[in-house]
Amino acid sequence: MLRIAVIGLGLIGGSILKSLSESDWEVVAISKSSYDKAKSYATLASDILEDACGSDVVFVCSKMSETKNILKRLENIVSPNCIVCDVCSLKGFLEGGYKFNYIGTHPMAGTENSGFDSSFGTLFEGAKWVITKHNSILEEIIKFMGATPVVVEPKIHDEAVAQISHLPMLISFALFNSVKTDEAKLLASSGFRDTTRLALTNEDLAADMLKLNKKNIEKSINLFIEQLNYLKNLKDDERIEVLKNISEQRAKLYDKKGKNKFNSDKD
Repeated sequence: MLRIAVIGLGLIGGSILKSLSESDWEVVAISKSSYDKAKSYATLASDILEDACGSDVVFVCSKMSETKNILKRLENIVSPNCIVCDVCSLKGFLEGGYKFNYIGTHPMAGTENSGFDSSFGTLFEGAKWVITKHNSILEEIIKFMGATPVVVEPKIHDEAVAQISHLPMLISFALFNSVKTDEAKLLASSGFRDTTRLALTNEDLAADMLKLNKKNIEKSINLFIEQLNYLKNLKDDERIEVLKNISEQRAKLYDKKGKNKFNSDKD
């Protein structure tokens, strides 16, 4: 039987815990603030990091700014054979030698909400889950939670999330801030609501993304500005044709339930 420790019980960590609580595995929940709420979902709930000792797998789900320090502390707690993975939305800054089997991961799922009370066990169903290298045990756990493991190199991952996660977050903030009149806010409905959802991103998380992925984000901003200028400068008939083509491509990316259905020949 596997012993799995989940460190940090926010939206992601809490959802991992709640999902794994349905398994036959032994699950340990560790959090400074939410371990009392986790007792009904875990074999052991604690605020002591050392309780991860003896685990076969550890998910570190702390704030991005705290993750590296926790990984270093775990070197003196878990065995060299223990699989330790983080769930940060950036991977490159965590790469390096550790005294355990480190695997960077990033579940491509989430909401605008945060905290253990916002977590739910089905969060990962139908989602892609990035891992930086193959591991049969970790992949089994991810599949149990309803997600699909996808192997992506850290550098490629960080370039990709700048385009499809960090840039949309910035655009969401900028779009909301560009609306200046009370009349516009009065009339704002579902379209504006949905396109500005990421403006609700936790400010600490947003700051970490901007700081740690700065070069990739700047590159993505420049590409986006190029696209805006391209669309702006097209003739009316040309613009209609281009928008139609983009719309068709967008329709192919997600299924009716909103799940990404794109398949690549790359492993």
